[in-house]
Amino acid sequence: MVNGPPHFTESTVFPRESGKNCKTCTFSKDGTLFAWGNGEKINVINVTNKGQLHSFDLPKTVCLEFSPKNTVLATWQPYTTSKDDTAGIPNLQLYDVKTGTCLKSFIQKKMQNWCPSWSEDETLCARNVNNEVHFFENNNFNTFASKLHLKKINDFVLSPGPQPYKVAVYVPGSKGAPSFVRLYQYPNFDGPHAALANKSFFKADKVTMLWNKKATAVLVIASTEVDKTGASYYGEQTLHYIATNGESAVVQLPKNGPIYDVVWNSSSTEFCAVYGFMPAKATVFNLKCDPVFDFGTGPRNAAYYSPHGHILVLAGFGNLRGQMEVWDVKNYKLISKPVASDSTYFAWCPDGEHILTATCAPRLRVNNGYKIWHYTGSVLHKYDVPSNAELWQVSWQPFLDGIFPEKAITYQAVPSDVPSEEPKVATAYRPPALRNKPVTNSKLHEEEPPQNMKPQPGNEKPLSKTALKNQRKHEAKKAAKQEARSDKSSDMAPTPAPQSAPRNTISQSTSGDPEIDKKIKNLKKKLKAIEQLKEQAATGKQLEKNQLEKIQKEKALLQELEDLELGI
Repeated sequence: MVNGPPHFTESTVFPRESGKNCKTCTFSKDGTLFAWGNGEKINVINVTNKGQLHSFDLPKTVCLEFSPKNTVLATWQPYTTSKDDTAGIPNLQLYDVKTGTCLKSFIQKKMQNWCPSWSEDETLCARNVNNEVHFFENNNFNTFASKLHLKKINDFVLSPGPQPYKVAVYVPGSKGAPSFVRLYQYPNFDGPHAALANKSFFKADKVTMLWNKKATAVLVIASTEVDKTGASYYGEQTLHYIATNGESAVVQLPKNGPIYDVVWNSSSTEFCAVYGFMPAKATVFNLKCDPVFDFGTGPRNAAYYSPHGHILVLAGFGNLRGQMEVWDVKNYKLISKPVASDSTYFAWCPDGEHILTATCAPRLRVNNGYKIWHYTGSVLHKYDVPSNAELWQVSWQPFLDGIFPEKAITYQAVPSDVPSEEPKVATAYRPPALRNKPVTNSKLHEEEPPQNMKPQPGNEKPLSKTALKNQRKHEAKKAAKQEARSDKSSDMAPTPAPQSAPRNTISQSTSGDPEIDKKIKNLKKKLKAIEQLKEQAATGKQLEKNQLEKIQKEKALLQELEDLELGI
């Protein structure tokens, strides 16, 4: 355990655990408790007074989690069956943090979604059991207070915040029926009109449901494993918006391709989506699913709002180079563009000023370590793991909201003692034949600049989605007609004659005789071609014999054109 900025010294709260079997560790939600497993026991300490609270004999535990108010410690170990009996051994334990007694043991076969979900005040706790969601009240796990039964419930998410509690459930489609996500308010689950909102959709093998902080809306990322059109290796994704007042919509993303990341701002009024084939677009949307600000295109696949919601980081991690863009959300101004190469993990410090990036195993087994940054782009602390070791997990000590006040944004880079490393820019390969020639700046993709999408003051109020759709169709038709008209007129437009030609050669009039008009048009075409040949000769290009003969005919052509136009 290391002290945070500005000291970065080893903490005296936690004696270093140097065993080789440490598999898991976690802080409580308010950061006052810390639990870890060393391969023999699960230990719990109080971070504020440095005292050890409990030690549980659970050598195989791989997952730990505290309930929101530190009442319960949940532990999970891989599911096994006893040798003599087919019945499985309960592998999910819930311990009372105060007394250390086991409140309840459950069988939980899958590691995915292993932990029960608590409401923030711990009045409610929910588990997904055999296509049902069981609800327990006031941490009484002996009997469930209520249950939500739908055929084949695959996943559920409990809403954050105070009462009334809401729950979003996902039921995958089968036999041609669509998948759907429904929102309920606890405990009203029965009856055909019990759901607050319902959104059904095809093309969903799995979904991710994201509540906003105020529990007024859910974003649903529906994804398929395979894109049947063959356009994407990552399958196909769609983004849906569902509000607790019953409204729902498909979020229209202007660029085709995968949806890499979607995050809510802590204000609950905006969300940011990173999407589209590389270079990916990033756009902030409001609750009407209208774009508010477009960050243009760039090498990015993740977005992270600061805890206060005043700064947004767009980053390209994983198979991208680790470029980050730090934006001031209020003014939509770029603060800094640091590069955290090979990063596999990113986390905001609860103070909203510092950032943690890390390279962890097993995602990458070389160059493991972590860096602490200030959002202005300065590296304040750097730790590299020895070459014979690996870094598995790194996390900030959490704090409750409101502990750290929001500070004014600064654009000036914070001074740092850590020497800045300029990332090596790899130059593109150039074949031997081109090495001594000047470099031409050809780009694989045209990059789009950031742009404000808000309707400007003085404009009419924003149109509804249908009106907007119709307006776009109308504009597209208008543009197509105009293009066709301009193509026609460019064919009919007279060619400007050389300056030596008399003034009347650029007359726009027509004779009314189609034959004469045709001759005039052909003459102008020939004169234009001669003009181009003269320009080529001026640049030093060697002309062919027939091209030189064409230039000699210019005077005769001009005379013929003048005669025809004077005769009109």
